[in-house]
Amino acid sequence: MATQTIDDLPTPALILDRAILRRNLKRMSDRLREAGVMLRPHLKTAKSVEIGRMAVEGHDGRITVSTLAEARYFADGGFRDILYGVGIIPSKLAAVTELRRRGINLRVVTDNLAVAKAIADAAKDGDTFSVFIEIDSGGGRAGLPYPALPGLLDIARVLHEAPGVDLAGVMTHAGHSYHQSTPDGIAGVAEQERLAIVTAAETLRAAGIPCPIVSGGSTPTAMHSRDFTGITEMRPGVYVFNDLDQEYIGSCGAGDIALSVLASVIGHYPHRNQVLVDAGALALSKDISAQEFQPKVGYGTIANPPAAGMAVIECSQEHGFVAADDPLPYGNLPVGTRVRILPNHACITAAAYDRYYVVDSDLDGGKSVVDVYDRINGW
Repeated sequence: MATQTIDDLPTPALILDRAILRRNLKRMSDRLREAGVMLRPHLKTAKSVEIGRMAVEGHDGRITVSTLAEARYFADGGFRDILYGVGIIPSKLAAVTELRRRGINLRVVTDNLAVAKAIADAAKDGDTFSVFIEIDSGGGRAGLPYPALPGLLDIARVLHEAPGVDLAGVMTHAGHSYHQSTPDGIAGVAEQERLAIVTAAETLRAAGIPCPIVSGGSTPTAMHSRDFTGITEMRPGVYVFNDLDQEYIGSCGAGDIALSVLASVIGHYPHRNQVLVDAGALALSKDISAQEFQPKVGYGTIANPPAAGMAVIECSQEHGFVAADDPLPYGNLPVGTRVRILPNHACITAAAYDRYYVVDSDLDGGKSVVDVYDRINGW
């Protein structure tokens, strides 16, 4: 059977460069190991057992997920210590119990006293739970706001005193690090993140409540933090692939983006200095995060000549409108030409696909498909 190349693939298709992926994984792995911090990668980005196994190589195998579907998928793939990092609700506890009865240490998160009581009640029949209390370190999404930490001790006491419930620790996501673009700015957020969860942990311990795990998480803060004192684990996610947003934030370089969308030119429109490609909103997403620091990236930029640097400036459902400041080289972009589009936000772009076509730029420049990795979607 002949080797498949990217020119043989239907478009749009999701392309993963294994060589860049491995470098990204090693960089974060080495960084946290040297800092003395455990790595619990957030696999909501990759959603792939193959990539997950690569991410935890040399570590103890703990991971983070964002859906129960991911939890089941990674449990089936052999992972045993899984943090479901989205606030739990009572109606989902039965699904958590199902996995825990299989020997999976599926841990849950809450910042709500009523939910803590529901967890305690659910444990009365002999089932067990492992729970993190979520802290808002400044991102404004979920968690008990720092520095007030309202209700922390009330929630912790309910969980700590309930038979069958393990209060695993505290956690946060420093999502506001994504709005910084300098090492100093990100380091400032990282210190805020650290203080929030370390203060919460110290508050619990001062009240006689154990807090074994102090969990931070975001790719920028994992890369740029200057002090991990008191943090026991970090949960970066998008570092496995990186994207334009991470490049302009400063978490990676231009050559560190492992993911791209393969698209085909489907039309020429010289009167408006544009070409169309067959990757629109459903193939690229309409995430515009990287535009905060570089407005001209549009919905993704093209990586390969002769269209390198051009951007998808607008999307409809299945159409991407590619433009540039200079006249487009239509003669070098005939209809059918394949282009590779770098995403603004790898997590959301990848969610449109059920597989990765894996290439390796260290082998042949990334022209041949060397593997196919599956991924889990849905909830």
